[in-house]
Amino acid sequence: MTGPVDPIPAAVPVVEPATRADFERIRELTVGVYRDEELCSPEYLTSLGDVEGRSGRAELLVARLDGRVVGSVALVLDGDFGEVTAGPAEAAFRMLVVDRAVRGAGVGEVLVTACLVRARAAGKATMVLSTDPRMTAAHRLYERLGFRRLPERDWSPVAGIDLLVYALELSRP
Repeated sequence: MTGPVDPIPAAVPVVEPATRADFERIRELTVGVYRDEELCSPEYLTSLGDVEGRSGRAELLVARLDGRVVGSVALVLDGDFGEVTAGPAEAAFRMLVVDRAVRGAGVGEVLVTACLVRARAAGKATMVLSTDPRMTAAHRLYERLGFRRLPERDWSPVAGIDLLVYALELSRP
């Protein structure tokens, strides 16, 4: 008689830098999620769809499951794409998106963790991000990873859009 059979482990998402070949899938995911979940104005969809533009201002990372892009994020280590940063010691990430079909599989967490690793390697002291108040699942992830709210830095990119700011101190491993 044999003992219980261990379940086959779920696939682990692989995070890597995006290639130009990934841009259309990143656009599809980002615009689709933000549009379908009504997380932005119709005008902002144009910015979300400008993957080529943000690739020049941020490091685009993708998460793959079985070779398919199921998530992406824009990591800002320097420059003007990180509106939420307060100086050169801070990094930020923006436009974190996960395919609805794989939510809960750890894709968002591996993308955020990859951003943290890269920011530490770049010598950054703090990771900051801004998020829509309605993105409560993302807020739970950030808090579980140790991010704390910085209400004094909340901001509004345009009238009627209020964003929450979170930060995590990046101690050296």
